[in-house]
Amino acid sequence: MTSDTKRNWNPQTTLIHGGTLRSEFGETSESIFLTQGYVYESAESAEARFKGETPGFIYSRYANPTVDMFEKRMCALEGAEDARATASGMAAVSAAILCGLKAGDHIVAARALFGSCRWVVETLAPRYSIEATLIDGTVTENWEKAVQPNTKLFFLESPTNPTLEVVDIAAVAAIANSIGARVVVDNVFATPMQQKPLELGAHIVVYSATKHIDGQGRCLGGVILSDKKWIDENLHDYFRHTGPSLSPFNAWTLLKGLETLPLRVSQQTETAGKIADFLAESPEVSRLIYPGRADHPQADIIKRQMKGGSTLICFDVKGGKKAAFAFENALKIILISNNLGDSKSLITHPATTTHKNLTDEARAELGIDDGTLRLSVGLEDADDLLNDIGDALKAAR
Repeated sequence: MTSDTKRNWNPQTTLIHGGTLRSEFGETSESIFLTQGYVYESAESAEARFKGETPGFIYSRYANPTVDMFEKRMCALEGAEDARATASGMAAVSAAILCGLKAGDHIVAARALFGSCRWVVETLAPRYSIEATLIDGTVTENWEKAVQPNTKLFFLESPTNPTLEVVDIAAVAAIANSIGARVVVDNVFATPMQQKPLELGAHIVVYSATKHIDGQGRCLGGVILSDKKWIDENLHDYFRHTGPSLSPFNAWTLLKGLETLPLRVSQQTETAGKIADFLAESPEVSRLIYPGRADHPQADIIKRQMKGGSTLICFDVKGGKKAAFAFENALKIILISNNLGDSKSLITHPATTTHKNLTDEARAELGIDDGTLRLSVGLEDADDLLNDIGDALKAAR
């Protein structure tokens, strides 16, 4: 028995009930189908299932009931026709970029990318004779200028990691449509609660479900969402034969995370706004970037394409690396980590962690210096976090 995902439910309801598949036991919580394979009533039924003549599962590398529930629930939330869940966020990014390309094709990507995403575009793709051009994605004209006759894919994050730049997704999608290219958006920093790339014209959206979707530091996961035709013609065979599939247990964990996603993101965003305002007035801070503030460089675009701010803040402390490290080491509640989107507040020094492998010049282009810090706001009490940050700023002087 499958729940009705066609109803006009609001996100909070969809994320609790959407795509639920119940067994004959009528369980309340979704079941975990920890199985590799499946059995058939007869040789004829096995043949029919492999031919696609009858529905059903064949092998958990291809599909699994628990994973299927997670995919359907994400589709209902995102407004996508189809999805494939992967073992990690980077598995989702790699598959979304590579599955529809071939030698001789060309990618245009915003240069402000998570380090591993940039490696896929800048290092891995060229090994297979897929060219790539990196641009400042915040300038819409740059996308058009970078187009070549063989351009097949645009790739971007918005907001970006870690400096929270925002790209005009609708404008980029219009350029892509004019040349028959596809737009892939990594929507991790916005979350599906704050931004819907498919509604803005993007063709494919990817998530590291490890972040806000799980949101409690428990497991890895990723998901790719798009129209069914693109998934059938491009992703299906790539996924089936290369095996980046999500485990059933992790799918179950992510389903539990989805149930509280709206509550968590709402609270985290509210707290992040308070912290951003505090940091903006702090003499120890030389730069503050937060999508919920009017002084954000792309504030006009944010009003058009995002429903709210972000759970993340980017800021620079005066004094470079020494001051940034002193700030991190003085924190008592906020934890030092390279992760984000957790119920626990996490602080990251990108220059020595997530973006360490970039050259000094590349980091400078992205606005990352030795004093830059990325704060992922959790679910702790806002006043406790403000006090913790205030004490750490004193230590960074």
